[in-house]
Amino acid sequence: MTRKKGKQLNWGVERRYEFIEFRLFWQGRINRGDLMDAFGVSTQQASLDLNAYIDQAKRNLVYDKSLRTYLRGKQFKPKYLKPDAEEYFAQLRAVDQGLVSAEQSWISVFPGFGTTPTPARGVAPETLRDVLAAIREPAALQVTYQSMSRPEPNARWIEPHALAFDGFRWHARAFCQNDQVFKDFLLSRIVEVGDQGPVTSDPGSDGAWHTDVLLEIGPHPDLSDNQRRAIEMDYGMEAGRAQIVVRRALLFYALKRLGLDTDPAARKPQDQQIVLLNRDEVVG
Repeated sequence: MTRKKGKQLNWGVERRYEFIEFRLFWQGRINRGDLMDAFGVSTQQASLDLNAYIDQAKRNLVYDKSLRTYLRGKQFKPKYLKPDAEEYFAQLRAVDQGLVSAEQSWISVFPGFGTTPTPARGVAPETLRDVLAAIREPAALQVTYQSMSRPEPNARWIEPHALAFDGFRWHARAFCQNDQVFKDFLLSRIVEVGDQGPVTSDPGSDGAWHTDVLLEIGPHPDLSDNQRRAIEMDYGMEAGRAQIVVRRALLFYALKRLGLDTDPAARKPQDQQIVLLNRDEVVG
């Protein structure tokens, strides 16, 4: 959750205050049972939490005797929660994907929702464990890797220093001792992990990883005025543009995911929707 900065409290107490505001903001109500179910606290502790919260934020909630619950006040202003639509959506996705159960989510009343399926990625937990260990040590790993440039898997030594997510798949960002260059290795294509060895590179010298690229996007110029305004709202644009910062090492994936990796003239404006305003700077 996105928290507001304020007076330091016990972490557990602050989390319960944040939960109270989450339920009030998104669902308009909160009661003792909600706190008891979410945190496993006693009836007495739940009452203490609600009363202590009311003492510092009286206008944020009102008690409805007929419903026997607290409702969001008309002058509600959160003190511990910074409401974020993306975090709400993230909880829906987590439940949909089975990452958390509905009972573990802070949402109690779920709207009808659906998501497009994401293919399961076959990353062996042992592979991820060994890569994480190599990042921590640091250490080089001998791996058998299946690339698309070779018909058969081949052995190589890699020196992982970070993980990278391209929107669909997880990679290990690593120095390849065979090719003497920093590159990405799909975790799902690591067939086998062998011995550890000493590192020969400095992660700080991975320039593409440590360099940010600014993408400036805007609505396709051939859209109508109303269509452009719709795209501006979709992407939170101001003055017809939005800025996205991405590591240069992940630029290829970012452009592909945004549909900016091809000539925008190759698609209908209604399909392309956005264009890269600073293309010369980014890909020149």
